[in-house]
Amino acid sequence: MENKKSFIKGALLGALIMLLISVIVSLGWRAVYGKRDTDGSASAVSFSEAESKLKVLSDIIDSDYLYQDDIDKEALLDGIYAGYVSGLGDPYTEYYNEEQTKELMESISGEFSGIGASLTQDLDTGIITISEMYEDSPAEKAGLKVGDILYQVDDREIGSEDLNEVVSWVKGEEGTEVTLHVYRGDEGEEVSCTAVRAEIEAQTVSYEMKEGQIGYIRVSEFETVTYEQFKTALDDLEANGMQGLVIDLRGNPGGDLDTVTDMLRLLLPKGVIVSTKDRDGNVEEEVNEEDHTFQKPLAVLINGSSASASEVFAGAIQDYGVGQLVGTTSYGKGVVQFLMDLEDGTSMKITSQEYFTPNGRNIHGTGITPDIEVEYEADPADETADNQLEKALEAVRG
Repeated sequence: MENKKSFIKGALLGALIMLLISVIVSLGWRAVYGKRDTDGSASAVSFSEAESKLKVLSDIIDSDYLYQDDIDKEALLDGIYAGYVSGLGDPYTEYYNEEQTKELMESISGEFSGIGASLTQDLDTGIITISEMYEDSPAEKAGLKVGDILYQVDDREIGSEDLNEVVSWVKGEEGTEVTLHVYRGDEGEEVSCTAVRAEIEAQTVSYEMKEGQIGYIRVSEFETVTYEQFKTALDDLEANGMQGLVIDLRGNPGGDLDTVTDMLRLLLPKGVIVSTKDRDGNVEEEVNEEDHTFQKPLAVLINGSSASASEVFAGAIQDYGVGQLVGTTSYGKGVVQFLMDLEDGTSMKITSQEYFTPNGRNIHGTGITPDIEVEYEADPADETADNQLEKALEAVRG
């Protein structure tokens, strides 16, 4: 019992410094899932030489490796493919094995089978905590609560597993049950909750009406489901007498390019939303065919973690003068990735284009400078205080 109390004490302390680990990859790409024709070249790599060296390495492993019985041949092959791609030195070009591809496709769509709860893991202690629950979700119906510390899923006790592994235990086929065992409260009460997995739509948009009839919409990332969620938020705020709007993209790492351009069509005048150029100089333009200029005061919040699709959004708003950008300089990711189906359940995300804002700016490596620069300052006396948001609301109210 004493050990358990010590564990709980450490868990609760560790929870104060939790760093959210994203379960799904979301740095922004154009959602194309298909195999492209190639010219057959291999970037001057000699595959016969590589094959010969791999044979030497394989022979050494076969003859001398101590843990022969633990060799996972599939993992070795995945390592070869991933290593080859990572040799490009481009952080945005990646190889995904079958499991990773499945997770990636779920992240793009924003729909998956699970219990509707978000988990975070303390990087120091490894402790996994329920950090968010969707309204009316299987997790909520089962009696789970935000702040619960997860120590077992079904009959699997959590030890040194990382967050991705534990999340894979929680997810599963729609209609099946999963039991989560948690510690709850200061005394570490043990609680077991059984949830029935269901199809879940990720909640990427939240909104409310602020004082003075100023609408506030927060977009956490750009997934396929985000457009409808954003449109619903916009329509609802308008119906309730919104006099101005703040859109919060702080911490938004990006996502689907087609989604963000569709969202911008709801706010921009006629004209180019964003253009892309490939290595051969071929240019593609996403265009707004109708004038939907947002007529009320608008501010968009950005910071150093607003990247990719977030920067497409912010750049277009700034270039057309539809609203003001508030916060700090954005991340600076001005390139686009295509997702290639390798036709064996695996895939590859590859950097293939650079993008430009409506005025022709490429912000790769530099980011977007806001119109009103304000650093975030925490208020020890008030955890809910947000000086950047207050500055944005002030800009909208005039």
